[in-house]
Amino acid sequence: MAGIVFLKTSDRRRVVAFYQDALGMNPWLEQPDISILRHGNLLVGFVQADNYQHQDDGSLITVFMDDRADVDRLYGVLTERAEAPPQDNLRYQIYNFYARDPEGRRFEVQTFLHDLPSWDEPT
Repeated sequence: MAGIVFLKTSDRRRVVAFYQDALGMNPWLEQPDISILRHGNLLVGFVQADNYQHQDDGSLITVFMDDRADVDRLYGVLTERAEAPPQDNLRYQIYNFYARDPEGRRFEVQTFLHDLPSWDEPT
């Protein structure tokens, strides 16, 4: 099974450009009023919704990188949008930081500090 997370936006072009430029997400599929971006196994669709006003609903887009250097590199690009510098989170064994996109959505950039299961292993 595969899936896509869809989020509403009032300015699809600007938000899509941000996720492409800042996080390196790539276009996967364009449909009328919808842009679906991909980063590894993550698919996020942004749906144009005129007059949409983002409200924090507790959702969180997380991208995970290969290592600390990649997280630090993205922090350097996103410093102005970041809530704080990257740090170790021992509870979850990650190194991460949080930031906000142009419409105020919170997102996370992290790397795991432990081995991960193979994609081929059953869940």
